[in-house]
Amino acid sequence: MRDFISKTDKLNFVEPSLRKQYLKSLYFKLLVGLLFFLSILIVSIISIKTGSINISIVEIYRAFFTETENSYVIWNLRFTRVVAAILAGASLGVTGAVMQNVLRNPLASPFTLGVSQGAAFGAAFAIIVFGAGQTHYYGNEAVTVFNRYLIIISALVGALLTVILILFLSFLRNITPEAIILAGVAISSLFGAATMFLQYFASDFQVAATVFWTFGDLGKAGWVENKLMFIALSFSLIFFFLNRWNYNALLWGDEVAESLGVNTKFLRISSMFMSAFVVSVCTSFLGIIGFIGLISPHIVRIIVGNDYRFLIPYSALCGATILCISDLISRTIIAPEIIPVGIVTSLAGAPVFFYLLLKWRRI
Repeated sequence: MRDFISKTDKLNFVEPSLRKQYLKSLYFKLLVGLLFFLSILIVSIISIKTGSINISIVEIYRAFFTETENSYVIWNLRFTRVVAAILAGASLGVTGAVMQNVLRNPLASPFTLGVSQGAAFGAAFAIIVFGAGQTHYYGNEAVTVFNRYLIIISALVGALLTVILILFLSFLRNITPEAIILAGVAISSLFGAATMFLQYFASDFQVAATVFWTFGDLGKAGWVENKLMFIALSFSLIFFFLNRWNYNALLWGDEVAESLGVNTKFLRISSMFMSAFVVSVCTSFLGIIGFIGLISPHIVRIIVGNDYRFLIPYSALCGATILCISDLISRTIIAPEIIPVGIVTSLAGAPVFFYLLLKWRRI
């Protein structure tokens, strides 16, 4: 009888202790999300303020609510660029987190798997074969797009072809997660060669347009492009977040997930196709932006763990923060010249990822 009472007392002591630890962990994770929001807000204000014309914070506030002499610069040049960075960074960050889960590979991302390159090939195909765009020598932008929807559809087809190849190798051939990355390298080379083949038979203006398009450049986006990226991101976030518990179950393996009622094959296929859709929309407007989808989920895992209830929204926030910072660097490092942000993310992304990989083995 004493032993029973003693065990009951221990359980009554342990339960509040576990509840307290859980609440403490939950408050910490919510605080991290708040810090991500504040980081995006601060970097966005600095980015809008910084440029060839230095605009004060008071003037920015006035321009948002009244018509001033700087309203056009703020609304149609700087603010559109910041919004594009937030939307594209969030899209790449969340798709990277999902791809790493469904493919069981910590190195998976739209860039390393060739999905971005496939979308870029689709955009190049639309520009060269269908005549959807060309370069010019006037105005602020170097490429004129005649049919943005044709480029989106072509980029989506290119991204979906990449996903189909990856899923074919993953499911039918049952290759290892390591081999999937090698397959992504091969697919990237394949689409790169296909793009060069198109450029070989294209006119000088079309070649210049496709080369410029491959640079990840946030200056290409306007309010129409941002609206379409927002719609694509909203649909994907809703889909991914509704499946957050399924992704958590998938961490324990297919057998455990299926025993819990998860249709693992449908989850993988639908998640990859949804990821391809979001990436294709971003790539068709902005070009290839590498390593955001690779690094963001790992940074979030280091801070809050591998719970997809938090990993999905926080990967989006982290990706948006990183891309906003990268864009600010690209506009200020050799001002007044602006470097395409895709170059900055590629240069900074590789060493940062290697650093994370060496410092935290749990990645």
